[in-house]
Amino acid sequence: MKKLILGLFVAFGFSACSLSDGNNNYVDCGANTLVNFTGFPFACNYNVKSMPNNPAALVIVSQEKMDQYFTKHANSCQVASDPNIDFTKEYLVGIFAGAKPTSGYTIKITSIIENNCEIVVNYYEKAPAEGENVTQAPTYPSDFILIPKTTKGMIFNRTVEVADNIIIGSFSNQCTGADCQKFYQLNDYNILKFLKVEAGKYDFGQYKYTPTIKRGEYSLLLKSVPAEILALKGQTKTYGSPDAADQGGIYFELRQGASVTRIYIDNNDTADQSAEIKLFKKAIQEKITALK
Repeated sequence: MKKLILGLFVAFGFSACSLSDGNNNYVDCGANTLVNFTGFPFACNYNVKSMPNNPAALVIVSQEKMDQYFTKHANSCQVASDPNIDFTKEYLVGIFAGAKPTSGYTIKITSIIENNCEIVVNYYEKAPAEGENVTQAPTYPSDFILIPKTTKGMIFNRTVEVADNIIIGSFSNQCTGADCQKFYQLNDYNILKFLKVEAGKYDFGQYKYTPTIKRGEYSLLLKSVPAEILALKGQTKTYGSPDAADQGGIYFELRQGASVTRIYIDNNDTADQSAEIKLFKKAIQEKITALK
């Protein structure tokens, strides 16, 4: 594969495969294949003992290393969160953007590939959007995932991505059983399936997720969003009375820059649902079915 200049360096817990010699030589490392990983809601149960002021990455390969760099606390999220990691099967990968002057900054792992030489972790960073309300205090953006145990070296490759996304879901307060509510985030670089989403608790940063690497899904679905929903920019609206008769509903969330629009649509057709809203509801239902 083409040699890359590292945007991050591995700070502790693992060794990196450095390819930052600045030339454009090619090394035959075999075909690239996707690596499955799981998003890990780290902040629900852990704190970093010392946040790095500069960009850094780490791979934690044992409980000893976990205890060395992190402190564990009681679950601070709305939902139950499993803090345990089986280091005989998986490793914890973390990336840090370093110290930022305000809130509104993000760093996010988007995809992972491997070949015969190494594993490449692709990520992007986001600054506050225009008009976004931020707190005037330093922040330390980070992201954590779990990957299958490996002996390969790792490099971290910064990419350029659009952070805007759509979340769609099918919800019901009568839903029982593990993962019975289906919620997905559609980005232009992947699709995230959120795991074990609980009814009414739609802060998605507290859930584990698994990704499917597929480009363009956000832009494609955005084209079908009715004008009356786009006009609600930054507001929340409910159509009908979802779950009033245990019939559940459809959830739609649109994040564009600093704006977050949330929509709840009754599964039953109701008088306040225009023909366009009914068609859009059907399109979301079909999309959720296709993503299962």
